[in-house]
Amino acid sequence: MQRTISLKENRDFGRVYRRGKSIAGDCLVLYYRKNNLGMNRLGLTASKKVGKAVVRNRVRRLIKENFRLLEDKIPLSYDLVIVARVKAAGSDYQKIGGCLRYLLRKSSLL
Repeated sequence: MQRTISLKENRDFGRVYRRGKSIAGDCLVLYYRKNNLGMNRLGLTASKKVGKAVVRNRVRRLIKENFRLLEDKIPLSYDLVIVARVKAAGSDYQKIGGCLRYLLRKSSLL
C-alpha cells in the first residue's frame, strides 16, 4: 500500500461513518469521504460477529491484498473504511475481490 496509509484514530473512523457516504455489498460495506490530504487513508474493521480472531485477521488480510492491487486506480484524497460482514468469513479471495471492485465502481472511485 504505497499511496495509502492506515486510519487508526477512533475519531477518524467516526468522521467517515458520520459524514461520509456508504455502499453495501453482500460481504463488505464501504464508507468513503474526501479528506483533502493528497493521500488515501484506509481503515479495516471486522466485528466479533465475523468470527474468532484467526478468521477476522484472515478476512482483513484478504481485503488488504485486494485493495493493494486496486489502489493505483483509486483517486487520491479519500478516507476509506471497509467493514467486513458476517458473510465475508466464508468467502474466498476472488469473492472478496469481486465485492470490493463492485463497491469501488458503484461509488465512482474506480
